[in-house]
Amino acid sequence: MAVGLSGGADSVALLRALAERSRELGLVLHAAHLHHGLRGEEADADLAFARSLAADLGLPFHEAQVDTEAEAKANAASAKPAETIEEAARRLRYGWFRQLMASGEVEAVATAHTRDDQAETVLAKFLRGAWTEGLSGIHPVVEFPEGRILRPLLSTTRAEVEAYLAALGQQWREDSSNRHLTFTRNRIRHELLPLLEGWNPRLREHLAQMAQLALDEEAWWQAELARLGPQLLLPGKPVRGGGREAADGLALDVTRLAALAPALQRRLLRYAAEQLGAAVDFPSTEALRTMALAGRAGQKLELAQGLRAERTHRELRLAVLPVGTTSETAAQVASEYTVAIPGEMLAPAFALRLRIEVMESTGTHEGQTATLRNWKPGDRVRLRYSSGPSKVKEVLERLRVTGSSRAFWPVLELDGRIAWMRGVEVEPEPGIRIEATSLETLGESSPMSSSNGG
Repeated sequence: MAVGLSGGADSVALLRALAERSRELGLVLHAAHLHHGLRGEEADADLAFARSLAADLGLPFHEAQVDTEAEAKANAASAKPAETIEEAARRLRYGWFRQLMASGEVEAVATAHTRDDQAETVLAKFLRGAWTEGLSGIHPVVEFPEGRILRPLLSTTRAEVEAYLAALGQQWREDSSNRHLTFTRNRIRHELLPLLEGWNPRLREHLAQMAQLALDEEAWWQAELARLGPQLLLPGKPVRGGGREAADGLALDVTRLAALAPALQRRLLRYAAEQLGAAVDFPSTEALRTMALAGRAGQKLELAQGLRAERTHRELRLAVLPVGTTSETAAQVASEYTVAIPGEMLAPAFALRLRIEVMESTGTHEGQTATLRNWKPGDRVRLRYSSGPSKVKEVLERLRVTGSSRAFWPVLELDGRIAWMRGVEVEPEPGIRIEATSLETLGESSPMSSSNGG
């Protein structure tokens, strides 16, 4: 087994601890260091330190070097989703670990993620809007075809790691980039977590516990979906007289789907999409649920990754379009909605209930109508407390909205201006109050966002 040895305190502690117990554990221990081509001479010194430590311990040493920045730029220039330097570094690191295991020189690689890393990861994923499985954070074991990635220190704190090294008199390397607040993880580590710990000093422990709960629940869900999926997902299309004909895609009986709990409805829809090689985010899943439970025959919806949904009288049918082909767009479902002022309306395509109230008898907007629609290129919105209007495209980029969420992001247009937009606080329109609630389940709603005028 190899230890991913960066030279930092965590990986040095893991290597020293396993080296001390390698005979007891029956381990043939190696050390592995990947130079990411970042930080210049500092990274060169990290490599030299790791090489020297492995030699001092009498361990085989593996090393390689990559150009992380060039890889990230190449990825951004391709059709693949853009990635940050952090994401590119992680992808390259695990790619090299898999190559190392595939070579047969090691059977597994251990990384030194601690409970602090777990807390930071869970919080970062929460901020990005992860599903439940995302909140499982860093997994103790990850299985690849080439071998396993192990995380033995997930229950150990960073403070315990440093105390252990101090007791040994063991030095380690400090990565200067860990102090740069341009990186999201560093801002979480140095700013957000300390702030939140002012409210709850045991926050890191609780986030780690949340990760364990989410991991165990996800394992249960996967087993449950493997059991229920074949019973509820229908292949092909029905034929008159009974039976089904072979056809691309899967279908769900909308009556049977409606009888299930909302949690299972969402899981089944996502599971069906996964069987077709697509991944759906929360807004897309809710659009599919709304279409299945409250839609009408003939409606169609096109989502990211070529996933297409069609509603018939009895079924919701899902299929993935071949790469390069197009179909009717989401406008067939996500058409424009008009609401009177004052007034209220349901917008199932956006899973929204929208209400506009008149707060003052100014007559400015009373009797007018507003239009709820998808955003479009060229739209501008004035955010509250901002100095001027911003492009909606740029606002979505700051919100990190991608994929089908980006395609189906609703805005409310009034007098040629964007008076409301999902996820942000818009400069209020005088004299009116705009309230939007999310249709979590049929017949129920929960507050989503609102904008007060006046």
